[in-house]
Amino acid sequence: MTLITAALILAAYLIGSVPFAVVVSKAFGLSDPRHYGSGNPGATNVLRSGNKAAAALTLVGDAAKGLVAVWVMRQFGSDAPLAVALAGIAAFIGHVFPVFLGFKGGKGVATAVGVLGAFSGYLALASAVTWLLIAVTTRYSSLAALVAAIAAPAFAHVLVGQPAITGACLAMAAMLLWRHSDNIKRLLAGTESRIGQKKRDAAG
Repeated sequence: MTLITAALILAAYLIGSVPFAVVVSKAFGLSDPRHYGSGNPGATNVLRSGNKAAAALTLVGDAAKGLVAVWVMRQFGSDAPLAVALAGIAAFIGHVFPVFLGFKGGKGVATAVGVLGAFSGYLALASAVTWLLIAVTTRYSSLAALVAAIAAPAFAHVLVGQPAITGACLAMAAMLLWRHSDNIKRLLAGTESRIGQKKRDAAG
């Protein structure tokens, strides 16, 4: 690994660490999303403020972090699958453990989608369709995110065919499962809120 590649992996982490939920909320004059709802600095929790525009901007920003981090690696570092995969993982970890928020971040769903889109448009599309199908049929946003995360490595293997990219998808899926442990417990107990209901602890 070259020094430039290593530096860009660090840059990817810093890009991922940008707390769009906090920045956007402040710009809109809203309360800090870490102080209400689930306490998650993510788009779904920002939506609890009632400001859909702020939530949408947060969602776009969080997804863009993954896209930009991988794009920067490809443009200014290396296009090698391992380097690209590490940049994607770094951006995702940056969102989950942001240095700018004391390493207490969101769950990483939107940033993971951005990373998948940077890896492959087809990969992101397959994962998004999976999320949509599960969300529409069950009305559980968390379950849809979990199923899409679990399916992503398989999609990567088939659609991209690069072990490093598949490995990155596996790593993100494992972390998403861990970050959604409370949601999983509620799903098993039958107490998880459905889409359209007041959410207890959504993905962000």
